[in-house]
Amino acid sequence: MTKTALAIAAHPDDIEFLMAGTLMLLSQAGYEIHYLNLANGCCGSTVLPREEIAAVRRGEAQAACRVIDAMYHESICDDLEIFYTKPLLARVSAVVRDVAPEILLTHSPSDYMEDHMNASRLAVTAAFTRGMPNFPVNPPRPPVDQSVTVYHAQPYQNRDPLGNRVFPDLYVDTSEVIERKVQMLACHASQKNFLDQTQGVDSYLQALRELDAEVGRMSGIFQYAEGWRRHLHAGFCSPTDDPLVQALSFHQLHVRRAVEAEAEHEL
Repeated sequence: MTKTALAIAAHPDDIEFLMAGTLMLLSQAGYEIHYLNLANGCCGSTVLPREEIAAVRRGEAQAACRVIDAMYHESICDDLEIFYTKPLLARVSAVVRDVAPEILLTHSPSDYMEDHMNASRLAVTAAFTRGMPNFPVNPPRPPVDQSVTVYHAQPYQNRDPLGNRVFPDLYVDTSEVIERKVQMLACHASQKNFLDQTQGVDSYLQALRELDAEVGRMSGIFQYAEGWRRHLHAGFCSPTDDPLVQALSFHQLHVRRAVEAEAEHEL
């Protein structure tokens, strides 16, 4: 049976910034990888109308998926309309049942904007309801009994909404895939071009490198890294399940626990 990993984020380009390196490494480890942005990016332009920019950003997200051979799933709502509601939960839950992921990657439960936090809530509850036959999903899908381990990405800029620095429990080395992450992000040309005009050429792409470099410094060992915190196991998997660590401990050290980094700093 093919092992699968599903990334659920709020907007087109969120996966690229926060999760794509880990997805690539999971693909190298034999996982089938899936990509879902809940919102369609319709507010991502000050020039194009909603429907037009949403269509543009859909194409950009699909192009980014092709860079890493990920399976693309359609968005389910507009920007700033990711609310924790039963209709949206039913849609997200249907995707989770379709994919039956062993690993689910999503946003931090505390982040700088509501879309990110609500996407995290929807992803977590959708995973929790995966095996509940009495919870109707849309479109209808049978329940699944696959255990799933949920991992939360770092909040944007590695800080919570009040500006407090957030440290991950787990570091994933993205040094060997950082340029593929940049290549994925460059597929989102509508956002890159807009920010090039307002913030300087390639600021969009450089921001990705800087975020991964900051997490790399937190790790104490990696040049670039993505950070993760594992959701409590109850209702999802066994207490000892940690498939992300197991999958990425191949060939060489791709993951490092926070306690290891802290112990080295104390020496």
